[in-house]
Amino acid sequence: MKLTKLFSLVMLLAGITFAQDITGLEIIQNVYNRPTGDDMKGDLTMIIENARGNQRVREIKQYVKDFGDLEKKIMFFTAPADVRNTSFMNWSYTDENKGDDQWIYLPALKKVKRISSDSKSDYFMGSDFTYDDLGDRHPLEDTHNLLREETLDGQETYVVESIPQDEEYMYSRTVTWIVKDSWIGLKKEFYDEDEDLLKILTVNEQLESAGVIILTNVKMTNVQSGQSTVMSFSNVEVNTGLADNTFTERIMRRGIR
Repeated sequence: MKLTKLFSLVMLLAGITFAQDITGLEIIQNVYNRPTGDDMKGDLTMIIENARGNQRVREIKQYVKDFGDLEKKIMFFTAPADVRNTSFMNWSYTDENKGDDQWIYLPALKKVKRISSDSKSDYFMGSDFTYDDLGDRHPLEDTHNLLREETLDGQETYVVESIPQDEEYMYSRTVTWIVKDSWIGLKKEFYDEDEDLLKILTVNEQLESAGVIILTNVKMTNVQSGQSTVMSFSNVEVNTGLADNTFTERIMRRGIR
């Protein structure tokens, strides 16, 4: 065998070995630890479309801030009139032993309600996202298996299966296509308790600002009901110096002025 061919073979084998060195857990940890900036704010448009093609549109202001050991997010619904002044707040912790804390303010009741763990499988404001989907699941809550490497939309991805440690969790497993190096999940499949495909999340648009990759258009499709929800993020600003007291029950009731 010629030396050049031998060298090429060695390099090929080395590349295969390197690719196999990374584990499913390490990939998901890279996704979890992907830089998101100190804070972020912008406008969300939620379009819910049922199987008959009828649409409902929600307009939302969203604010997010990283506090080091936790991330806080708050949403204020601004339109239409029947949901205006509704607000939602989520606190996600880096401690794998602490689940997300979530609250919703319903102006008709003039009351902030804490979302119980039993209610996190409920769908958020009629969309195809559950309350749990809106949180930030810690990597150690699941067992992760690297299934294969695959090209999706022209990008090289790792395909990782995640199985919950908690057998009572709402999904029996998820499968995620994660872009190498950028650690963006381009696609995610959710399977129900009977192991049937329930929903598919796809990322359709993204942008980069201040070194942070922001997902600006995502779609969740419920393949069993035929309904889908598109979330579009616009007028995005990163590292604006949001005040710590933006994320309180008082602000949920009052709104940001």
